[in-house]
Order: sequence, then structure tokens, then C-alpha cells
Amino acid sequence: MSVRKAHVSSLNRIAARAGLVAVIVLSSACSVLPRPEPVDTYLLPGAPASRMAAQGQGEQALPVSLRVSRPVAGTQLSGQRILVVPDANRVSVYKGANWSEPVPVLLRDRIVEAFRSDGRIAALSSDEQRLQADYEIASELLAFHSEYRDGAPEVVVRLDARLVQRDGRRIVASRLFEARQRPAGVAVPQVVAGFGEASTAVTGALVDWAAGEIARCLPKACAD
Repeated sequence: MSVRKAHVSSLNRIAARAGLVAVIVLSSACSVLPRPEPVDTYLLPGAPASRMAAQGQGEQALPVSLRVSRPVAGTQLSGQRILVVPDANRVSVYKGANWSEPVPVLLRDRIVEAFRSDGRIAALSSDEQRLQADYEIASELLAFHSEYRDGAPEVVVRLDARLVQRDGRRIVASRLFEARQRPAGVAVPQVVAGFGEASTAVTGALVDWAAGEIARCLPKACAD
């Protein structure tokens, strides 16, 4: 064998060993990487049919269109994690649990659903469609979490809402809505059920308030 061939053969053996070492190192690295945490995804529970808002049943729908916009929310409330305040001034999340959508989207859709079930507004839309509307529900989400009181969780939903007349962007009325609900237990599914109850209470009160304000405005178009 020539010196050149022997040199090439030696280089090939060195490269093969290096490749084997690289494979072993990569395999070892892969084995110690943390596995992704399993995450349960939760829908926001709706109200039972027997508890749907009934204030508007039997009334003629108001001849107006209403747009429901996604509530404005801070960083903590804008995501999909389920928030918990275990003690004063500390915000945490339920491990391995997410909402199916960002919280402002969940609440906006729940408000639209509540108006639709109520039936007092003739035409409904959300900011997703960007359709023309006579009125708009604009709001700021201030709380959507559970907090511990006396060792037990309590769900808090707080929404600062404004009814806006789209022509001129004038605020017709504003109101702060809040609901608190004690879940049946501390397990995540029980806490999620508490969020459903509190959200239903807030959106039901909001619908009744907004429909009443719009009805009051119609004879004079809230010009005063």
C-alpha cells in the first residue's frame, strides 16, 4: 500500500470514529432533555339552558345592530393560562392547564352568546367581522382568576364595560361588573366550572344593562 493510500485510510478511520462519538453525544443529550409537560385544554363552560338569561323572552327585538369587541386586557390576562392568586400580590398559574383561546376571546364570545340567547338585539357581530354597527360594547378585563380565601379558591371575574354609540363614538353609559364564585373544590375542573358560573353572571348582567340602555336611547337616539 502506498504512503498516500495509507494516509487516506487513516483519515477515513478518524472521521468514522468522530462521527460515532458525535452520534453518542447527541443521543446522550437527547435523553436528558425535559419532556414537554402534558397540558389539558379547557373550554369556558356555558350556562345550563335553564339558567340562560330570560329578561328578553317574549319582547320584540330592538331594531339596532350591536358589535361586541374583544376586551382590552393586561399581559397576564391576555394569554391562555388559567391564573390563580395563591396569596396576596403573587400571581401563578394552574400547572398543565390552558384555556382553549386567549381569555379576552373567550369572554367576548361568551358576551355575544349571551346577547344571542337574550334575543333583545336584532343584529349582533363581533370585532372579528368588523361589520358596521349602531352600538358597540367596549370593555376592559380587570380580573379573571381564582384567589384563595380561608384556604379555598374563589373565582373572580371583573369587567369594566362601556356602551358606545358608533356614530360619533360617544359613550352612552358605562358600568363595572363583577362576579365571585366559590368552586365545589380545588381540582382544576371544579375551578374551571367556577369560571363558567362567574362569567355567566357577569355577561348576563351586562346584557340586561346594555339592552335597557339601548331601549332608553332609541326614542331620542341618546343625543342628550
